[in-house]
Amino acid sequence: MGTDDDARPLAEGLEGPLRDFIRHIGLGRGRSEHTLRAYESDLRSLLATAAADGASTLTEIDLATLRRWLGRQSEAGLARSTVARRAASVRSFTAWARREGLLEVDPALRLLAPKRERHLPEVLHRGQVERLVDSLQAEATGASGEDAIPARDLAVIELLYASGTRVGELVGLDVDDVDFDRRMLRVLGKGSKERAVPFGVPAEKALRRWLAVRGRLATPGSGPALFLGRRGGRLGQRQAREIVDRALRGLGDTSASGPHALRHTAATHLLDGGADLRSVQEILGHASLATTQLYTHVSVERLRSSYQASHPRA
Repeated sequence: MGTDDDARPLAEGLEGPLRDFIRHIGLGRGRSEHTLRAYESDLRSLLATAAADGASTLTEIDLATLRRWLGRQSEAGLARSTVARRAASVRSFTAWARREGLLEVDPALRLLAPKRERHLPEVLHRGQVERLVDSLQAEATGASGEDAIPARDLAVIELLYASGTRVGELVGLDVDDVDFDRRMLRVLGKGSKERAVPFGVPAEKALRRWLAVRGRLATPGSGPALFLGRRGGRLGQRQAREIVDRALRGLGDTSASGPHALRHTAATHLLDGGADLRSVQEILGHASLATTQLYTHVSVERLRSSYQASHPRA
């Protein structure tokens, strides 16, 4: 949530360090464009607040400035998770500035921010997944000979659920990233880290079905993209979300939405089925095991719900 102050030009003593920091995390850490935009938005908000208070260099930003800025974020009605993320952006920035000698003391060391709210993700039950896929298979089977879209949508859903990949990873796949012999994907994840992710027989069948008709959407400019949009370009994240949202709405008995719901579902079902936490971490591409551990709580909640619904003395 921006303010009029956020749009004002910054003095070079503030703009320069911001520009250098964004370049640092973009080149040195391989962050995505989406992440870079989020960092820049967060930090520009802080620096605009500092500039409005009269600061023209980083050395004029102290703990009181940070606290005033953080207070304004909370007063603006932002979610605790958003405020916590913005505070984390500021900590990264001031720590970098301290290492670069732009600050003698890091003012964010004593900055307290609200803890992120940890919500259990919405997941589908196995029966819902089966109905979801059955519906898409029926659409693909009943499609006219020239319509490749239903086959594509089925493959998108099957692969998201089978592999637990992020939507950005899915749309970034090329045709040769699919190894049918081993049923593995070569996925480029966060931080440009590559990993191998398995997929199952149903996803293989859906992918082969899609690739058999991919040429109906392909154009000379399609390149190697695995999934294509209606005009032949690489399928975008927004289009992929629309595919998933439409399919999930069709179930009529879930509030789950978006591709991440299928990622949550895949992780939970893997753990329900006995997969070890480290393997699930590797499949999902989580840098920290603590992130993967969230799904163990989901599984426990599902187990408790099943027990309470089924046991006569629950």
